[in-house]
Amino acid sequence: MTILVTGGAGFIGSNFVLDWLATSSEPVVTLDALTYAGNLNNLKSLEGDARHSFVRGSIGDTALVGRLLRSHDVRAVINFAAESHVDRSISGPAPFFETNVMGTLGLLEAVRGYFAQRSDFRFLHVSTDEVYGTLERDEPAFAETNPYRPNSPYAASKASSDHLVRAYRETYGLPVLVTNCSNNYGPLQFPEKLIPLMIHNALAGKALPVYGDGLQVRDWLYVGDHCSALRRVLEAGSLGETYNVGGNNQKTNIEVVRALCTLLDRKRPKADGTSYAGQITHVTDRPGHDRRYAIDARKIERELGWSPAEAFESGLEKTVDWYLANEDWVADVTSGAYREWVARQYG
Repeated sequence: MTILVTGGAGFIGSNFVLDWLATSSEPVVTLDALTYAGNLNNLKSLEGDARHSFVRGSIGDTALVGRLLRSHDVRAVINFAAESHVDRSISGPAPFFETNVMGTLGLLEAVRGYFAQRSDFRFLHVSTDEVYGTLERDEPAFAETNPYRPNSPYAASKASSDHLVRAYRETYGLPVLVTNCSNNYGPLQFPEKLIPLMIHNALAGKALPVYGDGLQVRDWLYVGDHCSALRRVLEAGSLGETYNVGGNNQKTNIEVVRALCTLLDRKRPKADGTSYAGQITHVTDRPGHDRRYAIDARKIERELGWSPAEAFESGLEKTVDWYLANEDWVADVTSGAYREWVARQYG
């Protein structure tokens, strides 16, 4: 048997593929279009591993996906493929709907023509807590029963894909599972997201741009914990159900940035003896910036026995250590178009 991982050269997808093959003998086919955030070097350690094969292509290519499903006797699809950065969705929404909505539709159509061949088939759709909108400071965390209230083009596109997956369950009986996760962090994350961006800028002596007052709250989930949750949902989740996956680590953005500065001060001190915190710069807040996300993960703990293993402090230290040890990887992905985008976004 084989699993098909879509978007498997991206941040979470590549961590999942590496984690899966470290804990299972079951082969993996990785499908990725290798857009700007997809990086085949993320999977370089699997070169020569007969259990892994890579195919470059789009999830919207129904014919290609159908051939992969049949030729590899795929028993599960884990769909990570998505455009996922809010800032990019604000400056250019169209690619988010092309990939996250129409791409997911094509993928579902391919699976619809195949799944009846396997009674044990599963389709696991990986989504985000941003579909639920924003929370006030004292509101309860997002539960699976919360209404969808997306506030950015990215969140709206992911909400749309979630609805498509549900509709294919109700209309065609597709054996689907959905997860909605909180903010991921860890190795191999493209440095447009907060934590790797701050590490990269700090080491380069650049400003550490923090939106607005920096008091936006996020629930931080170490990517290794996310991978273990997905394995558990795929193994034992009830078909048609949604499971929220969180790290139980609510932190403001400014807290995260200051914690990073403290770690870098210790692990890579500046030559002049000053703190990286002196590089923090508050910039104009982005439009429609959600104030707070928080995940109520009691359902997955109660029904599937999963809870995060990593504390935020230990996960952050592992993350910093990885980026300090992999500066060539960072240099490779932060050239050219990436630099132009950062210049436009933060001035």
